[in-house]
Amino acid sequence: MRGKTKAQPEFLTTINLNQRVPADHPLRGIKERVDKVLVNLSALFDQLYSQEGRPSIPPEQLLKSRILIALYSVRSERLFCEQLAYNLLWLWFLDRELDDGSFDATVFTHNYERVLSADAAKLFFAEVYDLSRQEGWTSDQHFTADGTLVEAWASLKSFVRKDGKDQAKVASAKDDDPGNPTINFHGEKRCNDTHRSTTDPDSVLYRKANGQASKLCFGTQVLMENRHGLCAAITVHNPIAQDEPTVALAQVDEHRQLHQAQVATLGADKAYHQKKFVTGCRERGVSPHAACKDGLEVAGLDARTTERSGYRTSQRIRKRVEEIFGWMKTVGGMRRTRYRGVDRTQAWAYFVAGAYNLLRITRLGMSLQAG
Repeated sequence: MRGKTKAQPEFLTTINLNQRVPADHPLRGIKERVDKVLVNLSALFDQLYSQEGRPSIPPEQLLKSRILIALYSVRSERLFCEQLAYNLLWLWFLDRELDDGSFDATVFTHNYERVLSADAAKLFFAEVYDLSRQEGWTSDQHFTADGTLVEAWASLKSFVRKDGKDQAKVASAKDDDPGNPTINFHGEKRCNDTHRSTTDPDSVLYRKANGQASKLCFGTQVLMENRHGLCAAITVHNPIAQDEPTVALAQVDEHRQLHQAQVATLGADKAYHQKKFVTGCRERGVSPHAACKDGLEVAGLDARTTERSGYRTSQRIRKRVEEIFGWMKTVGGMRRTRYRGVDRTQAWAYFVAGAYNLLRITRLGMSLQAG
């Protein structure tokens, strides 16, 4: 017979959040590793907060919230606060009691500014990567460099002349439709030398290849270790002022300094088959494993390198860097940045890359235990 729905009566019950989470859930491994990282960040949190006044949201919960936002593709802080009120899994991950409920969205956003600083985000990312090194998942010798573009949170309508000659045109368009003005730039040549976005002045109008549309964007460079495809470094930059080979070599220098890594090889695609990159690698004692362009010869990269088995291995593994870009742009929400400016976008990139590494090493650990 047909069942009938019954209005749920009020009831009183006791729930153990830890028991509600499956034993094999990936968040268990991520939570365990994040708690280890937070112990090392405790001294930094003490510096960021005053010793007087009312207690604020614990920084540990703020940082864990960023990880959840990246892992579950939450599009805004306000939406996260709304979902946290009824998501038992997230409450458990944040070490909050069921009666504590969610955060106030306004207070949560204001407190976010502390952990969204570039220094705190970079330290978190470095601690996560150090943890992966301690667990033996990373390589200290073989790496891959590649770059992509992240769209800025700005419309092409905001890309106007620096001298102010477009102000009258924009003002008249807003009088007609303040919310979404129609501005006609057809037939006008716009470039970064004469124009700048009023919404996000740090972004630039750029495209990576011919045939692609130019967009307001930031360059994002990733250094990947080759053993298990973890993100070793991530840099948000101006793609015009700093090209990809320059940023890649700077990442190698910084990685050596931070982690005392003996970088031996650096794989890359054909965009890096140029004198600047090859010479820079040779000066650093690194073998440049860049894909070669047909008909182009670059001193320092010839058959003595390209015919070795290590070069072929680097060329096969370097494609894994696209998995990092794919995850960060889809799941991590970095196809288009939600923040304005290079600094805030860089901080968010550190958190997204850190979340990717945490998920990656957790799954590797689960696979090892299952095997």
